[in-house]
Amino acid sequence: MIESLPTSLDTAPLRWGSVPLASRDPLARVPRLAPLAGYTTLAFRLAVRELGGLGLATTDLVNARALLLRSRRTMELIQTCPADRPVAVQLYGNSADEMRDAARWLEDYGITSVDINMGCPVHKVTRGGGGSAMLCDRDKTVDLVRGIVEAVRIPVTVKMRLGWDDASITAPLFARAFEEVGVAAITLHGRTRSQGFGGTVNLDGIRRTVEAVRRIPVIGNGDIRTIDDAARMRALTGCHGVAIGRGALLNPWIFHQLERWERTGDPGPSATYAERLAFMVRHFHLLVEHRGERFGCLSFRKVANWYCRVLRPGRDVQQRLIRLESVAEFDSIASGLRDTEAHRDDREWHGPELSIPVPSGPIERW
Repeated sequence: MIESLPTSLDTAPLRWGSVPLASRDPLARVPRLAPLAGYTTLAFRLAVRELGGLGLATTDLVNARALLLRSRRTMELIQTCPADRPVAVQLYGNSADEMRDAARWLEDYGITSVDINMGCPVHKVTRGGGGSAMLCDRDKTVDLVRGIVEAVRIPVTVKMRLGWDDASITAPLFARAFEEVGVAAITLHGRTRSQGFGGTVNLDGIRRTVEAVRRIPVIGNGDIRTIDDAARMRALTGCHGVAIGRGALLNPWIFHQLERWERTGDPGPSATYAERLAFMVRHFHLLVEHRGERFGCLSFRKVANWYCRVLRPGRDVQQRLIRLESVAEFDSIASGLRDTEAHRDDREWHGPELSIPVPSGPIERW
């Protein structure tokens, strides 16, 4: 059952600094596609946008130094086009000069906004002082953010976690400081760095961060897989919107469903098997269109397993997809899945138990 929203909920269009993000949805207000390393490529962002309801998308996290050096991989990560708007690039690094110069470059490149990553828990990012390690040095971090805000005209936002661990829940203090130096919005993942992706999201921590700021929006993030999840986060935290990452991998329609639910009271039916198959086909062909056949196939191999978790095509097809070599091979597989579609039971492939695997084990080994 979808939970009731607070009667005082503000339904005015949300502003991302100087950028108005029009949306009719008071639940998620401009639901945001959260960045996911290796997944939120231009092809995936465009495929999701075509389904409707998405307010803002964010690229994979990008190293500021690599951007300034114009590394090939980094330029692929920030690839965009006019249909991919509004879009933010998520930057990480711990050098104030490099982060500032990278933000200026992105402004000239035409990006809608710059998002500073203070949430990534992965060791290769935090060991250099980036990602969630930035939550361990308040003065240095606030000065770095101030420098970026003052260097560009486009909105600067921050994505962070609640703190480094349960003994240092610093998000409310950082949020207040970031607002004072001109940050346009904050996206808050409701876990600490030490949690990684384990345990559950701390909604009370998000609520306290929302209460710590006066004007800027705080966007809630973490464990949102359904409209019920979004409604619960919105109602219990007072956050101004939601950002959805892994939930959008399993259900790219969630942004459209949130918008429809607000307008009609009914999110509509779940996507059919045929619609999910068509989305996979569209995603693959966009990868090829933007990256060429060889790299499109290599990129698709990374996401093939989570399509197989939903479509359940059988082990033989799964193995072919994770070793995909050509467009012709993919089209042949898709054609075969269409031929067997009529014999499938929706209950066989659609269910709340589905999930996207996340890193496990000691976080320092990630």
